[in-house]
Amino acid sequence: MPLENPHSSIAPVQATTTRSTCPYCGVGCGVLASANGADVTGDPAHPANFGRLCSKGSALGETLGLEGRLLYPMRRQSDGAFACVSWNTALDQAADGFRRIVEEHGPDAVAVYLSGQLLTEDYYVANKLMKGFIGSANVDTNSRLCMASTVAGHKRAFGADVVPGCYEDLDEADLIVLVGSNAAWCHPILFQRIMRNKEERGAKLVVIDTRRTPTAESADLFLQIAPGADQALFCGLLVYLAKVGAFDADYIRQYTTGFESALTAARNIAPSIEATAMSTQLREVDIAAFFELFARTTRTVTAFSQGVNQSAQGTDKVNAIINCHLATGRVGKSGASPFSLTGQPNAMGGREVGGLANSLAAHMGFDADSIDRVRRFWNAPRMAARDGLKAVQMFDAIARGDIKALWVVGTNPAASLPNANAARAALGKLELFIVSDNVTSNDTINSGAHLLLPAQAWGEKSGAVTNSERRISRQRAFMPAPGETRADWAIFADVARRMGFAGFDYLSSADVFREHAALSAFENNGARAFNIGGLARLSDAEYDALEPTQWPIRDGDGKGRARLFADGAFFSQGRRATFIAPAKPTLATTLTNDFPLRLNTGRIRDQWHTMTRTGASPRLARHLPEPFLEINPSDAERFAVEDGGFARVVTPYGSCVLRAVATDRQPAGHVFAPIHWTDETAEDARIGALVAPFVDPFSGQPESKATPAAVTPLRFARQGFLLSRGSITLPEGVWWARIAVANGYGYRVAADLSDDDWTDIIRAAAASEDVAQLIDETKSRFSGAAFVEDRATLIWALSPVAQSWDLALELFARDRLDQSERLSLLSGRSGRQLTDDGPLVCSCFSVGQKQIEAAIQQGCRSAPDVGKATRAGSNCGSCRPEIQRLIKISLAAKSAMDLAREDPTRMKEGASDETVGF
Repeated sequence: MPLENPHSSIAPVQATTTRSTCPYCGVGCGVLASANGADVTGDPAHPANFGRLCSKGSALGETLGLEGRLLYPMRRQSDGAFACVSWNTALDQAADGFRRIVEEHGPDAVAVYLSGQLLTEDYYVANKLMKGFIGSANVDTNSRLCMASTVAGHKRAFGADVVPGCYEDLDEADLIVLVGSNAAWCHPILFQRIMRNKEERGAKLVVIDTRRTPTAESADLFLQIAPGADQALFCGLLVYLAKVGAFDADYIRQYTTGFESALTAARNIAPSIEATAMSTQLREVDIAAFFELFARTTRTVTAFSQGVNQSAQGTDKVNAIINCHLATGRVGKSGASPFSLTGQPNAMGGREVGGLANSLAAHMGFDADSIDRVRRFWNAPRMAARDGLKAVQMFDAIARGDIKALWVVGTNPAASLPNANAARAALGKLELFIVSDNVTSNDTINSGAHLLLPAQAWGEKSGAVTNSERRISRQRAFMPAPGETRADWAIFADVARRMGFAGFDYLSSADVFREHAALSAFENNGARAFNIGGLARLSDAEYDALEPTQWPIRDGDGKGRARLFADGAFFSQGRRATFIAPAKPTLATTLTNDFPLRLNTGRIRDQWHTMTRTGASPRLARHLPEPFLEINPSDAERFAVEDGGFARVVTPYGSCVLRAVATDRQPAGHVFAPIHWTDETAEDARIGALVAPFVDPFSGQPESKATPAAVTPLRFARQGFLLSRGSITLPEGVWWARIAVANGYGYRVAADLSDDDWTDIIRAAAASEDVAQLIDETKSRFSGAAFVEDRATLIWALSPVAQSWDLALELFARDRLDQSERLSLLSGRSGRQLTDDGPLVCSCFSVGQKQIEAAIQQGCRSAPDVGKATRAGSNCGSCRPEIQRLIKISLAAKSAMDLAREDPTRMKEGASDETVGF
């Protein structure tokens, strides 16, 4: 196979613009992509975003290269290396292996682990193969780590997994409550809708979170709640609503059941504002303000995300929120609904087709009638008759040897699962371990995969996705598939046919979609919420031209419905919604002397999951280029951790080494670390390895935000950076984090190596005789650069303290450097012709912190003012909270200086020179 020239299989195409859908979060923004993907912009006609894109979406064109792509089927050889094989050989091995293990050990000895990155058609065929033909429900997805508690909460309350509202409610609400959601960074397009509502209509914003996120900076009221206390707060709210007579008694009587038991449970958990304050560690005055605001504001949306879901009581938290909306009749009405902000682009679509182990296709469950109905529709020979194993259970079963074959598709569980070290170790026990992906290397592949199947990536594949408001959109191919990559649904269908199963003769994703739509309408007399029967007879051309549409779309309906349940018609028995009595709040783990802190995990603004896609963008990498740990200054002092230094974070499950950031945004007693870095992109920074594997009893979702942890300081003799045109293999003992930079790679490094050892590393990486270096003994600084002709091929700077690399990045991106610029590299000082904009704040327009600070000094006093002066924050808006923070810091510093001039003996507290980036 001609691996040496992977680009040779890409045929030239004429430039066109294709309407597609962004592959990141569940907002489901429409995009317009040029034929080669170089130009990706927002689609003004798409109702999810109306042309706006966040920083990640705006940088999609930088992520479409073929470096590191898996382009051909590969099989691991006896020496551990992979070698190319034909598709026939690979598919035969997959089919024969699954068949043999099922025959010897039964269908529950095999499993498939899917991803919210897949298209609906991919999910559908995998689910059909496993649950209808192999006979195992061991089909789960990384959405289990994301939205499973919402699924369980919706089913318990509404009788079906249905989001009752839509994005327009965020425009029309008078009160928006964000619970466990850093929407400013994780759902920026929706957050900007909220902010426009706030600015133009005067809507109030309440943010409930355990840490002061960028989202909280824009709140009218911020409630910094104790971990695990969300249902206590909303139980207290339910009790308060009863006390002040704010219930919608007619709605409760006509459309619901279970109200009295839920209210009784709420009174036992949080009988008063005082009791609520004790459980939540919030001030009584703030709780009272929130309760009063909720009670008197009819148009209220409560939007929640991972801070609610990723909990061992996540389902109860979801239902405690829904209870308050049911009690006030604020469900499915204009500007009034509970609203789940979905994490992944097609987590909702996966739920539609049975991607979760405890569901069948078309939102059906494992009741006898549904099993029989799906069996007859599929003409399935061996229907699964009970729930399969959820993600954490699945990997426990692999570790025990109960599951002997696993097929992982489009995800990286060796990095993302809780207790990830144990998950990685389990993978090595499999008899057959298949990975379908578009990369040649990640933590999961490197955990012993036997067979690699090359899948098409975004821009090459075609199908459907469903966003957070139940809107089905088309992802369309605008680039030819490289190498021998195939659509995931086609790979599953090929294996199914080789196993002797009929019913998998699909010719296109349109064929799969039509069958999926037909199943949703099959024997559906209105008792099942999910119904897209109106799309079951689309022609290929109509499918290709399908406009974004919200379900349900019943046969004969001209269009879907934006809102549901305003007048009841739920999908539980008796067509009534059910109030749920939540359990008393508790965390799955307790703190000890050995582990006295709570570790919270989450995302950062410009990266996505394990950085397989975003990590290819130099622009996105500059915002926060290192894995880090946020820690309160009091805890940093308590544990002798230096701000800007390093810390080792240890839990009962693993340890990591991270850059320490001391900040009052993090409450005392709690630390926060982002999830994105893996063994591919950093040394010793896999946060999944630290997370406790305790799960919610209803949803199976792990508690990822409250693991007991300990922090100790770590110091290195030298730290700094290396910029290289090619990748560098660093020796053991070097802490490193790698990012993409213009024309190469950037490595942030730290180690206790001798100068001779560093010299050897640099000599090996330089590959050039033209080397200039500077050793400044007074500052213990060791810096230099290697050149080929007038172009820098390697730049480094090392000293006992962290080194700024913004100037070096600018020079490294240039094709030619003159003598003064060479001297600038060595000294680290900018010449007049160079710019040093400081840490990146606005990724959309590459605006640095120093540019923003200069605009503030020139009189800008708001984020829109800064946007007019620098463009920062004027596109997706996700950097606006950081801009506002810089304004706040600048004004506080100015106030302190003015006060000092008036009275030199006094300085106002709070002035700060805090840096937004690193």
